[in-house]
Amino acid sequence: MTQTKSRHESVIMDRHEMTRALTRIAHEILERNKGCHDVGLVGIRTGGVYLAQRLKQLVSQIERTDVVLGELDITLYRDDLALRKNQPVLKKTDIPFHISDLKIILVDDVLFTGRTIRAAMDGLMDLGRPAEIQLAVLVDRGHRQLPIRANYVGKNIPTAKDENIRVFLEELGEEDRVSKLIEAERTA
Repeated sequence: MTQTKSRHESVIMDRHEMTRALTRIAHEILERNKGCHDVGLVGIRTGGVYLAQRLKQLVSQIERTDVVLGELDITLYRDDLALRKNQPVLKKTDIPFHISDLKIILVDDVLFTGRTIRAAMDGLMDLGRPAEIQLAVLVDRGHRQLPIRANYVGKNIPTAKDENIRVFLEELGEEDRVSKLIEAERTA
């Protein structure tokens, strides 16, 4: 007998649903912060960067003004570096503005355990002292290991621990969608 793995993909959000969710998040950000004059968007590499860029466009269209945008690489702030077989590749952090005294909206694609967000907050604190840090995610899948909650959520998708949520983005050469992936072992 041999065991093989199969992967089942179930699309949870298509391109239109993703756009609708991001548009709602943009409006919620503006409403909560009474505009965007003291707001900065910071996308967490990789998916969060592209979603932050989309939010920047939406906020700019709604407010008819620009909002600052940065990119954050959390690699060196991860708490699992020593546990990894392969050392991760460092990418660039590019935050071309001072974050001190700004309301920083961290943007990520999927919120799961909360460890990525904790690492991102550590990274931000090394760059300055924001007035406030808020969190915007496209998907919250639950299973928190740290007491972290998003301020803005595109969609809550409860999952089992053996399920995976993946965000596919046009910017990465895929068709925009959010999928639930389930790997199953079959005996043949």
